[in-house]
Amino acid sequence: MTAPELAEALQFALDAAEAVRGTTSPNPPVGAAILDVDGRIAGVGATAPPGGPHAEVRALAAAGERARGGTAVVTLEPCNHTGRTGPCAHALIEAGIATVHYAIADPNPVAEGGAATLRAAGIAVHEGLGADAVAHGTLRAWLHRQRTGRPHVTWKYAAGLDGRSAAADGTSQWISGPDARTRVHDERSRLDAIVVGTGTVLADDPWLTARLPDGELAPHQPLRVVVGLSDIPTDARVLDDSAPTLVLRTHDIDEVLEALTDHPDVLVEGGPRLAGAFLAAGRVDRVQAYIAPVVLGAGSAAVQDAGVATIAEALRFRRERIETVGADVLMTLVPERD
Repeated sequence: MTAPELAEALQFALDAAEAVRGTTSPNPPVGAAILDVDGRIAGVGATAPPGGPHAEVRALAAAGERARGGTAVVTLEPCNHTGRTGPCAHALIEAGIATVHYAIADPNPVAEGGAATLRAAGIAVHEGLGADAVAHGTLRAWLHRQRTGRPHVTWKYAAGLDGRSAAADGTSQWISGPDARTRVHDERSRLDAIVVGTGTVLADDPWLTARLPDGELAPHQPLRVVVGLSDIPTDARVLDDSAPTLVLRTHDIDEVLEALTDHPDVLVEGGPRLAGAFLAAGRVDRVQAYIAPVVLGAGSAAVQDAGVATIAEALRFRRERIETVGADVLMTLVPERD
C-alpha cells in the first residue's frame, strides 16, 4: 500500500473511533478500516457498545470478500482473547487479510498478543501508524486508565481575562461565547462522565446534558455525577431522566474516581471548590481553559483551595494546544509531571 492510501485509511479509522467515543466503556473506542488489494477503502468499523462486535469485525463485515488479500488499519492492536466476542486477530486471519497496521500495542495483559498471532499466521504486521494521534486522541483516557488504574480527569472551566468565573453577584452565564458553548456540548456527547459538586447544583441547577446545536439531546449522554454532603432538591434538573445520574456523598476525590472505574473519560465541570479539591489531590490530568475577552473585576475565581500555600508549591502545567474558538481562546494543558 502507498503512504497516501494508508493515511486515508488511518483517517477513516480515527474518525470512526471518535464517533463512538463515550459509548464503548469499559472497552476502548477503536476504529478500523479495510483496504482491498487495489488500495481502496472497502470497509470501516468502530467498537460497538459492550457485548457487541469490535471494530475489526465490523469493518470486515462491511468489506465482505473485498477484504481477502487486503490491508487492515486499526487504532489498537487487534485483541487475542475470547470475551463476550471472539478474538479480532482470528477474525482478520479468517478473512484473508494480508497486512495489518495498528497504531498502539494493547497494554491489557488479557487482550495482548494479537500481533504475534497474526505474524504466526503469515500476516505482515506493522506497529506505530498514527500512534501520536491515537495516544492523544480517542484512546487517551482508556490508555490512561490502563497505566494508572483510574479514570482520566479533565478539568474544564471558563473565565475572563482576570481569571474570574462569575461576577460579583454570582452570575456566570455567559462568560464564554456561543462557539465555545457548542464545542463544550459536542465534547460532552463523547464523555463517559461529568462531575459537579452539590454547591453548583444548589446555585445553578445545571442540566449537565449534551445537546445538539438545535437544542435537542445528543444520542449519547454522559453519566452525571454529583459530589458532596449537602442535600440537593428532588426536583433538581440533574435528577431527571434525560441522562443517568450518580450522587456520591463524599468529599474524598479518590473515592469518587473509584466509583467511576468503568468510566475512563471524566470531565470535572463543577465550581471552584470542587476544582480545587481535584487539583489538591493531584487528580487533574488535563485542563481545558476557555478564556473569554472580558474583565469581571470582582466575583469568584475559577479555583479555590488547591493546596498551594507558596509559589514553590505552585501546580505547573505545560501547553499542549492553544486554539481560538469564536471570540474565546481555548488552552489545553497537562501537568508538568506528565
